[in-house]
Amino acid sequence: MMSQSLPTTHIKAVVFDAYGTLFDVYSIGALAEQLYPGQGLAISTMWRDKQIEYTRLITMSDPHNSVGSKHYQPFWELTRLALEYTLDRLKLDRGTPVVESLMDQYAKLTPFPENLGVLQKLKASGITTAILSNGSPDMLQSAVASAGMTAYLDHVISVDTIKLFKTSPESYALVEKNISVRPNEVLFVSSNCWDALGGTWYGFNTLWINRAGLPYETIGPKPTFTGSTLSKVLEVIDQNGHS
Repeated sequence: MMSQSLPTTHIKAVVFDAYGTLFDVYSIGALAEQLYPGQGLAISTMWRDKQIEYTRLITMSDPHNSVGSKHYQPFWELTRLALEYTLDRLKLDRGTPVVESLMDQYAKLTPFPENLGVLQKLKASGITTAILSNGSPDMLQSAVASAGMTAYLDHVISVDTIKLFKTSPESYALVEKNISVRPNEVLFVSSNCWDALGGTWYGFNTLWINRAGLPYETIGPKPTFTGSTLSKVLEVIDQNGHS
């Protein structure tokens, strides 16, 4: 894993992606497996891929609208529609009780085990902590509360306010609109390499949490830092300090 330091940069804020980074989007596979034996992995994988595909389709089809994409639908609705597509694609029944059961579980996704301890240490150090997510405000609030993270996050920022999803520059600019920092004073943390790339292009210091041991994207610069768990955040902060 790449380890790089930025001796002239002081990190003032650590900003996390939510889904896949703080909350395990594939943990939904356990319930999906119970509901559809033998299909849990396929459902969770296709569901996630289609969810992200829909966000890109919406933003790319109307990227410069000053009031957000005219095609915009909240992330919660896209999550439901992506689930319905997935069940249709796999030729599985998508009766209302089943869909509601999976959606209810999605609102309370399992956090990764080290996350709470990392957030507690960051909070104790005085560094600003935040989420920047495609997630709708209500679903983010539910996930954060369910994971016991509310007290350790200073800001929970949703792209819902601009109606454009990541990786639009407008989405990353929400960090500066909510926190008094410059891009090079931000450590942006994501488990999605495409998101880390978008943040790098925007000007953030980036940390890719590569839990699955995937290759780097073959376009654009590599993330500033890479680690296999969220604990890497503490190492980066320790190396670079904060002010």
